[in-house]
Amino acid sequence: MNLLLIGGIGAQELILIALVLLLLFGGKKLPELMRGAGRGIREFKDAVNTASKDIDDEKKPAAKEEKTE
Repeated sequence: MNLLLIGGIGAQELILIALVLLLLFGGKKLPELMRGAGRGIREFKDAVNTASKDIDDEKKPAAKEEKTE
C-alpha cells in the first residue's frame, strides 16, 4: 500500500491511534469491531469483483455478435 495515500503516518502515530481506540472501545470490543470491518471490506471487494465480472460478461456476447456479422 502506498504510504502517500495515508499521509505518511509513522509508527508513533499508529501506536497513538491504537491506544486511543483501545481507550474508547476497550479490549473486549475492539477485536469484534475489527472483525466487522474485515467482513465489510471483504463484502465490498466481492461486490466489486462481481460487478466487474458482470460487465465483462456483457461485453463478450457483443464482441461475438460483431465477429459473426
